[in-house]
Amino acid sequence: MTTPAYEIRPLIVPASLDAPNAADFIAMVDVRNEIYREISANDDEAATPAQLLPHFQEDPDNDKHSWIVLVDDEVAGRVIVDIPAEQGSQVAYWTVELLERVQGRGIGSDLLELVEETARQAGRTVLESWAEHPEPADGVSVPRLPAPTGFGTIPRDRPARYYLRHGHTLEQVDRKSILDLDASLATTRALLADAETHSAGYRVEQWLLPIPAQYRESFAWAKSRMSTDAPTAGLEVDEEKWDLDRLERHEARYLEAGQTVLVTAAVHEATGDVVAFNELCSGADPTATTQQMDTLVLREHRGHRLGQLIKCAGILRWREIAPESRRIITWNAEENRPMLSINEAIGFAPAAYIGAWKKVLA
Repeated sequence: MTTPAYEIRPLIVPASLDAPNAADFIAMVDVRNEIYREISANDDEAATPAQLLPHFQEDPDNDKHSWIVLVDDEVAGRVIVDIPAEQGSQVAYWTVELLERVQGRGIGSDLLELVEETARQAGRTVLESWAEHPEPADGVSVPRLPAPTGFGTIPRDRPARYYLRHGHTLEQVDRKSILDLDASLATTRALLADAETHSAGYRVEQWLLPIPAQYRESFAWAKSRMSTDAPTAGLEVDEEKWDLDRLERHEARYLEAGQTVLVTAAVHEATGDVVAFNELCSGADPTATTQQMDTLVLREHRGHRLGQLIKCAGILRWREIAPESRRIITWNAEENRPMLSINEAIGFAPAAYIGAWKKVLA
């Protein structure tokens, strides 16, 4: 697909960053970081090519289709379509991202045609996508779009108008939150002590990847429950099957990227099973913002302050592992009040809101 204004080129995923064909991948990561910097006005979500390369290489759990967008022979955007491998799945997840200087030319609309055609060829009928919708400057009033869940709104900004114009519906609003680690430690210690008095019958276990042998099976089961026990509003979410092979592939991606991942788990004393877990992940730069990844308490073990227990224990241990990282970033559905209440008590502050969008293809 080529016009005089821009070019779309399939992204070559190199075997290594030293390979002769790695230039496009490195340029894609640089542009990704610049786009996120334009959206958020910070580098909280920046990543290195080495960090992202394992997540783009061949994966039996997900068929990733990626392209770069060139304007005036320079990489100015990217397109990604993820096709999950779950049996019977009808979903394709997609991303279209462009630098601000090339927006408003109709390129994004053309790229969505590529997304839809890729999804159809894979037999998918549901498109789902997420976009950050920054709040307008102080004093600027814009129309708001409420989530159908009744929790959260986003500004009707350029990304929102793009989704609506192309037949997508807003299904959920996620909150992006930031924790100032220096300011939160005393509160976190107090909340951990409180959680420990309400969690009899459970113990905290912590490890850096890889996961210890005695917890691998129950942890894989807990990971699979992220797809069934977390709030998903009107989104279509496949029930994921995590076996030990999939868990090993998941670990390998982070280990090959040179990242540090701390897992804090609540183990049920009676069974020895992992029934709640929290993941904290570093980037290549030890001073960079830490990302909190999955956090879940299995539905049947809720009511014992396990979410508070593992979050607080994880933060305190992380401070020992990555003392130069001063911030933690996390995302939660606005209707997920139990997790948001814990975050707010610890000191996480709202930083931005993410729209979860869906389109059913004709």
